[in-house]
Amino acid sequence: MDIRNIAIIAHVDHGKTTLVDALLRQSGQYRDNQQVAERVMDSNDQERERGITILSKCGSVVWKDTRINIVDTPGHADFGGEVERILSMVDGVLLLVDASEGPMPQTKFVTAKALKLGLRPVVVVNKVDKPDARPDEVHDEVFDLFVTLEANEEQLDFPVLFASAKGGWASRDSSARSGDMSALFDTVIEHVKAPTVSESSAFKMLATTLESDPFLGRILTGRIESGSVRENMTVQALHRDGTRAERTRITKVLAFRGTGREGVTEAHAGDIVALSGFSTATVADTICDLEVTEAIPSDPVDPPTLSMVFSVNDSPLVGRSGKKVTSRLIRARLMDEAEGNVAIRVTETENGDAFEVAGRGEFAAWRAD
Repeated sequence: MDIRNIAIIAHVDHGKTTLVDALLRQSGQYRDNQQVAERVMDSNDQERERGITILSKCGSVVWKDTRINIVDTPGHADFGGEVERILSMVDGVLLLVDASEGPMPQTKFVTAKALKLGLRPVVVVNKVDKPDARPDEVHDEVFDLFVTLEANEEQLDFPVLFASAKGGWASRDSSARSGDMSALFDTVIEHVKAPTVSESSAFKMLATTLESDPFLGRILTGRIESGSVRENMTVQALHRDGTRAERTRITKVLAFRGTGREGVTEAHAGDIVALSGFSTATVADTICDLEVTEAIPSDPVDPPTLSMVFSVNDSPLVGRSGKKVTSRLIRARLMDEAEGNVAIRVTETENGDAFEVAGRGEFAAWRAD
């Protein structure tokens, strides 16, 4: 089956996760009478409460015998560590822009990195059915933005669609006000290149995201650059300098299907998968066959930009609210977050009752809330 790997980048509240919902419905992932929560890929409780995307997540749809892996990414710059890493495992991006607001600062931040990597964008002007929409002007603003960001000629020749993610339709016609998502699916298949991989070479995969599971342990997600990976296969993890981090056995190969993950016996080059069975391997490491000696080139994890100190509440109102009120519970929660979030660093103070948490921005503290 052909594969396309795409990321969706957008400013906060421009309709990115709602668009993913519409794509999943159009592709037949849900029954017509199935009850599905809105913003299904915003599965984290804090994401639903605050209405933004905090964690990078993958989904998958099949359209005309082509599997499209969709990576839903944060739109706020404070979660830049999440955004930047996943761009290395996709071959194109959907740039979603509000038809009223146009390109915003966080859109520029992520788009600049995508263009620098040579990714070709597909532009979706969303919410064109709003009374204050100005789709044609926003189209021109996006072009001007690409020129400012020094996009190449191929990137400047981008396809544009006009959509209402909430209404579940997209069209190449800016005056359209109904339809479905067929035009968007077809545009992605036509304009986003299939991954350039080698199925006959030794297995290699760059770990781009990390999470911790109470049953499976460390889970590393990335795109398979070459070869195939199977359950119970013995592999190694190489640091960026080529030194071995660990040797281990793959306990689970998880492929993305719809909004969930399914265990598969084998996965091949080009697909995005999650692998378990690791104890020390982390983001930017290369997971590969034992015969491989060179790591896949990668960027280091960006260092924190600010820090906050968390300590036990010693105010007169202590004990009247909250669940994690002892230093032991606070430590356990922060260390659990640090296990799966490489963008933060947790340091204990000398007396052990306070913890310094360094991250990429103040919003990053929400994840350890």
